[in-house]
Amino acid sequence: MSHMPEHPAASPSTAPLAPAVSSVDAGRRRLLFGASVLPVVAGTSLTVGAAPARAALKTSARIVIAGSGLGGLAAASRLARELDGARITIVDRKEIHNYQPGYTLVATGIWPVEKVSDRNADLIPGGVEWVREMVAEFDPEANAVVTDSGRRIEYDYLIVATGLQIDFGQIEGMDVAAIGSNGLGCVYPSPQAAEATWRAMDAYRQKGGKALMTLPATPLKCAGAPLKMTFMVVDRLRQAGTRERSQVEFHSALDNIFSVPRINQEVLARWEKLGVPVTFNSKLVAIDIGARRATFASPEGERSALDYDFIHVVPPMRAPDVVKNSPLSWKEGGFAAGGWLEVDKETLRHRRFPNVFGIGDINGTPKGKTAATVKKSTPLVVNNLLDVIAGREPTQKFDGYTSCPLLLREGAALLVEFDYENRLIPSLPMIDPLQDSYFAWVMKYRLLKPAYMAVAKGRV
Repeated sequence: MSHMPEHPAASPSTAPLAPAVSSVDAGRRRLLFGASVLPVVAGTSLTVGAAPARAALKTSARIVIAGSGLGGLAAASRLARELDGARITIVDRKEIHNYQPGYTLVATGIWPVEKVSDRNADLIPGGVEWVREMVAEFDPEANAVVTDSGRRIEYDYLIVATGLQIDFGQIEGMDVAAIGSNGLGCVYPSPQAAEATWRAMDAYRQKGGKALMTLPATPLKCAGAPLKMTFMVVDRLRQAGTRERSQVEFHSALDNIFSVPRINQEVLARWEKLGVPVTFNSKLVAIDIGARRATFASPEGERSALDYDFIHVVPPMRAPDVVKNSPLSWKEGGFAAGGWLEVDKETLRHRRFPNVFGIGDINGTPKGKTAATVKKSTPLVVNNLLDVIAGREPTQKFDGYTSCPLLLREGAALLVEFDYENRLIPSLPMIDPLQDSYFAWVMKYRLLKPAYMAVAKGRV
């Protein structure tokens, strides 16, 4: 069934698109939205305002949380509720909290950009000190962090939730300020970049032509985003009537497009039917934005240049320098090159500094750079920290839960959930993870942000 876009604004070529639904879909929507007053989102039930199950632990511990993204906020909210007498400090200059899972919705014309930004001040829990500076140095041997103003903050326990660093420096000629012009798109840097990406995609779909979709070789936050963008480019071309005169190609710097073999196989099969060829071991190394030409390199260093009408650049990613260059990063093994935080993959406790824990994208673990991972792992980290404060060893273990509502087209998605062992672990019995699902689309479009905000406030 075709889902043609509605254009609510006066300028139809650039306005975000709202999904149109048939009368049959409308009935399903009423059913699903009626149920959404008690939304269940991947991994856990959404229980807003639940009272703590135990009395607050009395302690005078000093806890520093580096970062005020979803993980930092969720941990602060839970700790503020679970501890009595602790001094909890968040260190982060960020004033605006961006709902990053919504970037792909903005970049494909589904959401207006305003939906993804909120004030950080509204999310910092009461009783938590907010230092509006950035951590410039971690000194775990002395149990202290140093801010960029030179302020030294000592702690008894540290939670590292800095997020990761997008590394455009590895792509010669890349200019973030040029996103949105000359067919250049990238969903990752900011809400503004996502909005500009939609402008570039919308202009491209009007005429058609050649699109290049890319994937680097590093770990990524929201590793499904490059796949979602590819599916949605094809769908937008189809809706505009320009698919037949367009080519969409995917270039992966790896020998796969997704780390979970079953999903990798499923997506490749779908792309074959959609006419999306994939070139493996093809790394984007340079771009000439004005000429609309991208250069790819093979593992052997052989280079090839391709012209395009639209390109979605997915940059390499790594740990921020403040973690990468600190004693807290992995010093050997596969995670060392990216400078990721050295944590035990089950307890998420640092392997060498037992009073340090990690949450979210910064962790050097086999899986887990999604908001769903933060939702599942933050209560575990908090409980393990409470165990340590109480003089016990951590008791809870994380299984690597990761979730990705993988957009297929307007009105359909796959709800992909998996663990460290690449096992599919669906949490909703009505959704087959390998079948097109309208409900998975509704979750992504309507339900996940309210659940996300509840996580940030420590209610889930």
